[in-house]
Amino acid sequence: MLASEGGGWRLDLEAASALNTQVVKAKLQAIETLGLDDAIQDVLITLGKQLHLIRPLEANPAMFLYVALDKKAANLGMARL
Repeated sequence: MLASEGGGWRLDLEAASALNTQVVKAKLQAIETLGLDDAIQDVLITLGKQLHLIRPLEANPAMFLYVALDKKAANLGMARL
């Protein structure tokens, strides 16, 4: 399911979710390859004007929440809740 709210810029959510799926898969593969007994809590990507937060769901780690925020207006602490 894809949803969007607010923001003055357009983001292709379909493309972003597909591409960020690859980010999550790569991190999961790294965790497995390194033999870490751990799970992803979240992935933060900081761009010049935006923050992108990826958080796998505890109930289904194959699914994740993806939030793109305006860096000037965002409160990262609140977004991570």
